[in-house]
Amino acid sequence: MDVSHIRALRGPNLWSRRTAIQAVVTCWDAECSIERLPGFEARLRERFPDVGHLVPHAALDPVSLAHVLEFAALGLQAQAGCPVSFSRTARTVEEGVYQVIVEYTEEQVGRLAFEHARKLCQAALDDTPFDLAGALEELRELDEDIRLGPSTASIVSAAMARGIPVRRLTQGSLVQFGWGSRQKRIQAAETSFTSAIAEAIAQDKELTKNLLRAAGVPVPAGRPVEDEDDAWRAAQEVGMPVVVKPQNGNQGKGISVNLGSEERVRQAYRHAAGLFDEVLVEQYLPGHDWRLLVVNNKLVAAARRDPPTIVGDGTHTVRQLVEIVNSDPRRSDGHSTSLTKIRFDEVAQGRLAEQGYSADSVPQLGARVVLRDNANLSTGGTATDVTDDVHPELAAAAIAAAQTVGLDIAGIDVVCETILRPLDGQGGIVEVNAAPGLRMHLDPSFGKGRAVGEAIIDMMFRSGPDGAPDNGRIPLVAIAGTNGKTTTSRLIARILEAGGRRVGLTSTDGIYVQGSRIDTGDCSGPRSARNVLMHPDVDAAVLETARGGVLREGLGFDMCDVAVVTNIGQGDHLGLNYITTVNELAVVKRVIVENVAPGGTAVLNAADPVVAAMASHCPGDVIFFARDKSNPVLATHRAQNRRVVYAESGAVICQEGGRKHAIPFSRIPLTHGGLISFQVDNAMAAVAAGWALGLPWEAIEQALAGFVSDAATAPGRFNVFDYKGATLIVDYGHNPDAIGALVRAVEAMPAVRRSVVISAPGDRRDEDIRRQTEILGQTFDEAVLYQDACQRGRKDGEVIALLRRGLAGAERTRHIDEINGEFLAIDTALARLRPGDLCLILIDRVDEALAHIALACSR
Repeated sequence: MDVSHIRALRGPNLWSRRTAIQAVVTCWDAECSIERLPGFEARLRERFPDVGHLVPHAALDPVSLAHVLEFAALGLQAQAGCPVSFSRTARTVEEGVYQVIVEYTEEQVGRLAFEHARKLCQAALDDTPFDLAGALEELRELDEDIRLGPSTASIVSAAMARGIPVRRLTQGSLVQFGWGSRQKRIQAAETSFTSAIAEAIAQDKELTKNLLRAAGVPVPAGRPVEDEDDAWRAAQEVGMPVVVKPQNGNQGKGISVNLGSEERVRQAYRHAAGLFDEVLVEQYLPGHDWRLLVVNNKLVAAARRDPPTIVGDGTHTVRQLVEIVNSDPRRSDGHSTSLTKIRFDEVAQGRLAEQGYSADSVPQLGARVVLRDNANLSTGGTATDVTDDVHPELAAAAIAAAQTVGLDIAGIDVVCETILRPLDGQGGIVEVNAAPGLRMHLDPSFGKGRAVGEAIIDMMFRSGPDGAPDNGRIPLVAIAGTNGKTTTSRLIARILEAGGRRVGLTSTDGIYVQGSRIDTGDCSGPRSARNVLMHPDVDAAVLETARGGVLREGLGFDMCDVAVVTNIGQGDHLGLNYITTVNELAVVKRVIVENVAPGGTAVLNAADPVVAAMASHCPGDVIFFARDKSNPVLATHRAQNRRVVYAESGAVICQEGGRKHAIPFSRIPLTHGGLISFQVDNAMAAVAAGWALGLPWEAIEQALAGFVSDAATAPGRFNVFDYKGATLIVDYGHNPDAIGALVRAVEAMPAVRRSVVISAPGDRRDEDIRRQTEILGQTFDEAVLYQDACQRGRKDGEVIALLRRGLAGAERTRHIDEINGEFLAIDTALARLRPGDLCLILIDRVDEALAHIALACSR
């Protein structure tokens, strides 16, 4: 078995809406059916008993090693605690070659699971050992290391429940919510609204106390100290017992409390000074340790925190009791679970000694042994929810503390006897924390969890004036199809701009933001889409969506408001990536239709049966377009009073029920008065998209009137030049459907003599390359065939030979030249032109060729 082409599908894809690892798996001979591998399944189950039932997606298919790899990769993740459930193995057109798809929640874990699954299959084949426990432990450790912590995860979950797009920006806890100009970010429990100044104040505990004291909030007395002797003097000033802690610290590190002797004060100072530069001594407040969570000036959760404690059973030693407590599956070494393991370190053993115990002591039955003075969860403490018990005045003091420091999210640490009474006279606020941990409120040791993630999301994404919840999204239009995608995308972008939006556009010739190109090359894939959706100046996104990106990585977004499919026709790029038929290509193209938002719209070409059939896969509404009003699909849709766009009486007609809106072709220069049929299609698709978005007709008509298909507006898309009285048409068409559309357009334009300059991408099928010149040979008198710079796997002269073969027996073409080089071919054709001639130039290097032609026309 050979496993290759492993890739991550990071967005909605050909197989599902879930993230997944995809691999190409080649099985040799007997591996195509494990029934032909004696004893294999028994050996597999000996090594991985929880592999489950080996039932393929297509129930009649024999179970191959590829299927076993699928089930093993999924099962290993599930046994490691990853919430995955989807997998699929699909045959390809090549014998013994399969595509295996397995869901993941963390990409690195998914990749590692694939590798362990491969090793498991090989071990079962060779009858060699497989370390299942080690593999699962490695997967668990990796998953715990890279997945979001509970605080960040709770906010992310709340955002996803609201339909807010989520994108993790780093391996850490930096996460983007929303798109474009409506995006916001968090890092742990800090948000885009969290002030850096407020965070700096919270980190300085002495400054925080001074500000709170000035605001009338009760705080303990104390001051910073310079050395061990100064720490003892400060302790005497405030009165014993005292607390020694770092002035800038977190998670309880370096804190010692309830210190009642000089020796303990000095020891605590040395401990804190060994970890931090600045140390604080303050009054010890008797009572319990409480954490109050304030979000957006509201108290949303409160918990009592208790220090790590064990209870004697009269049998086990202290060390053994700690091990028993730490065996609780809710406890881990980090922050990924609701509780953290108790640290049995020098601090814990010192606290034991104060109570007359050692690590080997056996506490009596029921004896409570405290292992730390502080109650931080990060050192093994527990939490009890008390949100409903907080006295209103105490809650007001916590809110005042957060406001005084300036934090939008604050963890307020309070020490007092009870939270059932106001704070005055029974304790004070000892710390104000920025980026507070949330897990004690999400999953407390005792009591119910609180929806703190939802509270934070509600603060970040407030409801609009109409009461509708803000989901952080911007209008998003995705465009797919065989031809016309780029022109349609650009026209939709112009319509949105006319409607007052700042538009981000991805296309095969770059990324544009507000009309300025910020990246070049083919940018029709998911990475470019994500880049646009991250740009802070984008109010609407128009994303040309190529098949290659969908197959390679999935979509760069989760849902779109409008999905436009221009056409499928005879297809393009067939034979690549195991997509061999038009119907298979249509399944790839319709991924954007399947991921239309529930309130969104698919704009579909009713004249293309394969495209029209996509309507049943759309979760939202559908607008059909076709030039022919009597098209059966469009006519049926119109009869149902649903929205349609068609051509009639020299205009584009938009109809819904009895309402019609007409836009004359004379106001759509792109169509050349309606003569260029494929540009009429592109215009109708763009108009339908604008209509679906609810844009005003004035904006749509303004954009159409100002859109001219020249080299500046739509480079390489039916650009028309005048060359010494001859007409040049320059286009990037490179498949039979595109060539057919161009021929129909050229035949509508008068010409004395017609010539064509053409090459073809080498990665197309032989029949697709030949078919292009077969079509051209019916209309053009002369042909200049050229070999371009990149043959895409073809040998020199191979593409030209296929093009010439397509011209064999041509009805009209009588003169054929073969040229090596695109620009030389163009110059050869231009040299023969006379006034009244027409020359169609099919270019490869768009920008360079257009510049070359423009220079020639200017001479």
